[in-house]
Amino acid sequence: MELENTQIIKDTQDWLEKAVIGLNLCPFAKAVHVKQQIRYVVSTAKTEAALLDDLLQELDFLMAADPEVVDTTLLIHPWVLTDFLDYNDFLDVADGAAAEPEFNDALQIASFHPQYQFADTELDDIANFTNRSPYPMLHLLREDSIDRAVAAFPEADAIYEKNMQTLRELGLAGWKKLMAT
Repeated sequence: MELENTQIIKDTQDWLEKAVIGLNLCPFAKAVHVKQQIRYVVSTAKTEAALLDDLLQELDFLMAADPEVVDTTLLIHPWVLTDFLDYNDFLDVADGAAAEPEFNDALQIASFHPQYQFADTELDDIANFTNRSPYPMLHLLREDSIDRAVAAFPEADAIYEKNMQTLRELGLAGWKKLMAT
């Protein structure tokens, strides 16, 4: 299991470096990556209930952690919610967990999945790849970190459109080539 988890984390880091940072899909990711402030956790959950337990544990961990040491967490869950529609339904549960009073509105969750599909898009629309990851995962973020990043990047609301344009220019063949290297 440990070797398998190591490979899952390596695959995730590879995607982060090539796509998220390499294509600048998230201009805030590079700093926490370089400073090694990203916590990678592979959940062994095989049920939604077990994943919710892992999520609550990671939310607690992130709240207690020094942001200079751990600023964000990628909770990777390769054995549960592998179907995107099931995963998408679970996001309401995950958001509800992050909104619990003990987290004091300090955390939020971003979503990534190998089959990610925005509403009103075709499955193979390259725009969906902005949120496609090698495994299903929940990205746990600190609100304070988001606020600081947005303050440093005044056009943060344009990131989404820029990402779609970047991927349209890259195309599906370019994406496949990028991820194969």
